[in-house]
Amino acid sequence: MADTLEDPIPVSSDGRVAVYIDFDNIVISRYDEVHGRGGFQRDRQRAANGSLGEAEFAQRLEAATVDLGAAIDFASSFGTLVLTRAYADWSAPVNARYRGQLVGRAVDLVQLFPAAAYGKNGADIRLAVDAVEDMFRLPDLTHVVLVAGDSDYIALAQRCKRLGRYVIAVGVAGSTSRSLAAACDELVTYDALPGAKAVEAPVEKEPKAPRRSRRASSSPEPVAEQSEPEQPEPPVQDEEEDDEEDPQTAATALLQRALRLGHDRGGDDADWLHNSQVKEQMKRLDPSFSERRLGYRSFSDFLRSRSELVDLDESSTARLVRLSA
Repeated sequence: MADTLEDPIPVSSDGRVAVYIDFDNIVISRYDEVHGRGGFQRDRQRAANGSLGEAEFAQRLEAATVDLGAAIDFASSFGTLVLTRAYADWSAPVNARYRGQLVGRAVDLVQLFPAAAYGKNGADIRLAVDAVEDMFRLPDLTHVVLVAGDSDYIALAQRCKRLGRYVIAVGVAGSTSRSLAAACDELVTYDALPGAKAVEAPVEKEPKAPRRSRRASSSPEPVAEQSEPEQPEPPVQDEEEDDEEDPQTAATALLQRALRLGHDRGGDDADWLHNSQVKEQMKRLDPSFSERRLGYRSFSDFLRSRSELVDLDESSTARLVRLSA
């Protein structure tokens, strides 16, 4: 029972929360996670020119459906939802299929229209303007939840923090900017949300070999090599690298840094540190840290798995930890 109470949300239960959803960002990122990098733009073009059937495209969209209710439920764990807004062009068929899901959760659907020149709807600008206005219009807001992983929201996250709000970002793994994670108080990936359906890694199909004509196959002359069809260039990731450090190794290094900082700041009186203090410091160093995402039920379980690095004192209700001598 104690383990279930040792990792409280670092906010009071009477918080007042504002949720802002960049709908295109989260939906397209999820589609690319399911069907491969650049999958949404590629399939949308194929559907437009007829090489991808309407029914097949609909099936692929269904497989990558985002349960925004999971994100809203997560936001509600920080307190009362004062406002929840989703920004998109709701006249687009791809987006319209979500309207029932969102209206049922009392989400305010903000209509945006794509600019003719670039096909972008300017959600980041409108969302940021509304959020900053809300900070001053509703001074009792305590938390801001950004359901987006775009680096365009770094300045907004920093501004909200300067105005005294606790900022949480919810993004799709592999499509969330590291700089945005650093600008927020907390980062949670969509797959880690309670109730969100996990997705298997996309299976890349082998390209079909080009067919040779009968004349070419019967001719003794060598057949000239056919050039491969040009593939669309994958979108540039927001400061993400493919060769990331192993999560368990990174978590161990993060724990060591947090403990050293705690010991140094406390001087001789900081031989032992409270578990909650250590976890809070780890979250400050890396807002994306989550022991549950690493496979541990509690922070104590995470610490026990690092017994070669830390000593634990669980003799009382105040769990203590320190670096091993």
